[in-house]
Amino acid sequence: MKRYSAFAIAREAARHHTGWERAWRSPTPKKSYDTIIIGAGGHGLATAYYLGRNHGIKNVAIIEKGWLGGGNTGRNTTIIRSNYLQDSSAAIYEKARSLYEGLSQDLNYNVMFSPRGVLMLAQTEHEVRGYKRTAIANSLQGVETEFVGPEKVKEICPIIRLDGPRYPVLGGQWQPRGGTARHDAVAWGYARACSDMGMDIIQQCEVTGIRQENGKVTGVETTKGDIGCSRLGIVVAGHSGVLAEMAGFRLPVESVALQALVSEPIKPCMDIVVMANTVHGYMSQSDKGEMVIGGGADQFNNYTQRGSFQHIEETVRALIETFPVISRLKMLRQWGGIVDMTGDRSPIISQTPLGNTYINCGWGTGGFKAIPGSGWAMADMMAKGTPGPLAAEFGLDRFRQGRFIDESVAAGVAH
Repeated sequence: MKRYSAFAIAREAARHHTGWERAWRSPTPKKSYDTIIIGAGGHGLATAYYLGRNHGIKNVAIIEKGWLGGGNTGRNTTIIRSNYLQDSSAAIYEKARSLYEGLSQDLNYNVMFSPRGVLMLAQTEHEVRGYKRTAIANSLQGVETEFVGPEKVKEICPIIRLDGPRYPVLGGQWQPRGGTARHDAVAWGYARACSDMGMDIIQQCEVTGIRQENGKVTGVETTKGDIGCSRLGIVVAGHSGVLAEMAGFRLPVESVALQALVSEPIKPCMDIVVMANTVHGYMSQSDKGEMVIGGGADQFNNYTQRGSFQHIEETVRALIETFPVISRLKMLRQWGGIVDMTGDRSPIISQTPLGNTYINCGWGTGGFKAIPGSGWAMADMMAKGTPGPLAAEFGLDRFRQGRFIDESVAAGVAH
């Protein structure tokens, strides 16, 4: 793999950019692999990468029915934070956030990580108490956050309105080392590194069945033929229930759409991420100047990847109250993604009833921020056959045992 650097750019400029290689190969699938991972989104690619880097498992195929990073990885609002209340949640999200800090150097690919800070607004007395509690929990977990008052909120984000008619800003939880990254670049960087290790990324290849014998997986049936394997990872976000049914078990997961939009580009006016959970809207400004806006998930199960007028109305109305400066902006584009929601709004990283088959799903509306930590934990479990410390609490058995990790109640929001 050609190493990217300032010297490489200068060298290629001198020869009219004729020496650049493809970032990753598009090979014909082999008859069998040691490991198959279904899903070439961020979580699937990160799992493959850490299988190779951390455990030396490189005879791997990553199978994708569409195109690489074309699902939720390329359809989110790129927020990265780890200020969760529950210890198990904070541990895996903080692992991911810390890996994001060095990911560009690790992959030799600029993922455009921007530790600009994440501010979660407290607009009710209940939220004030909740965020103060979370800040104390974070200090015990080693996660750097603090509760700040209205004056500090205004200093951090000058364009905010503190005295909204419905929900005034009473303070906020501030994580200065949270931020954003370029979603496409994260997928492309992992894909390039996986390909360089000899792994096969097979796009436009839909899995139509999962072969098994004596209670263990033996391979998958695809639109490009049957492919054998001795270990299978299912990492397909909103389609997890479909693949689980193929494997012969059910998941406590439902699929709904999560929508987002961006405005026309404007001059820089906001250099942080703001989340307003009471009115359910969040916003940041992209490198191109667009205001990136998101809200809550749809209230009904569906597999659509389109936006709706209701989402525009509800989300933008809430944000305009807090940020009047955006009221006259025009919308540039809107989209949706299919998110996989568990009952406790926490992920599943688990062994399954089918032997040598593992599943990573249930990230709901907050999957992007977890990609490096999720891949690290999933790879560790697949390599060793049992979940490590990061994944141990997120097993399927917790739903049967009533051992929930309920971040939707604890934090007031599931993102």
